[in-house]
Amino acid sequence: MRVALFVPCYVDQFYPQVAIAMLRLLQQLGCTVDVPAGQTCCGQPMANAGFNSLSGPCFGQFNRVFVGHKIVVVPSGSCVLHLKEHNPAFEGQIYELCEFLTDVLAIKSLPDSSSSQRGTVRVGLHQSCHGQRGLRLAAMSERNEPAFSKPETLLRLVEGVELVPLNRADECCGFGGTFCVTEEAVSVKMGKDRVADHLRAGADVITGTDMSCLMHLEGILRRQGSTVQVKHIAEILYEC
Repeated sequence: MRVALFVPCYVDQFYPQVAIAMLRLLQQLGCTVDVPAGQTCCGQPMANAGFNSLSGPCFGQFNRVFVGHKIVVVPSGSCVLHLKEHNPAFEGQIYELCEFLTDVLAIKSLPDSSSSQRGTVRVGLHQSCHGQRGLRLAAMSERNEPAFSKPETLLRLVEGVELVPLNRADECCGFGGTFCVTEEAVSVKMGKDRVADHLRAGADVITGTDMSCLMHLEGILRRQGSTVQVKHIAEILYEC
């Protein structure tokens, strides 16, 4: 299967290892992966700030870069949701990574890697709001529905990963894009609550589908002097 990889701007600038892990994972799973040049921001920051009309140039560039690509895979649920809801001009199919792996490739196992983890790693899964509530990557506690989680299903394929139980598994981390700037104190308190939940559960690593949320949690962990690591789910799936 041929797919194109869209690398969100903040991943490109701050967490390039996430894009590399995703690229190599998809290649291991038999995909032919294109990474078109000229990629920029999806336009979500402007929309979050109330200026969605200013996202037009970002949409235009995205459409020019990915024209002709039938499937685009992205390591960020928030970027995917924004493009799906606000950029109808793009004719291809856009998928968040976990969504693509479970719904399109329907993988039941992961390939072995030379960088296999040794021993048991206790992992806390953060369910990011856009992916969970917008893309339906997982069930929500505010709805009366059977429990499910596409990221959790994938993590259970990784030998040596022990998912730790959280008290509030689907609570927002407080990042919220520009929310963390305009409502800094509330954002930090929400993030501290999420970090405390993972620490109480004994997590060695906190993972998730959105590096933006994980960046927020990572900042709090570093300020607390914690040794808990933060990794995007692509990194864990590739390192298996």
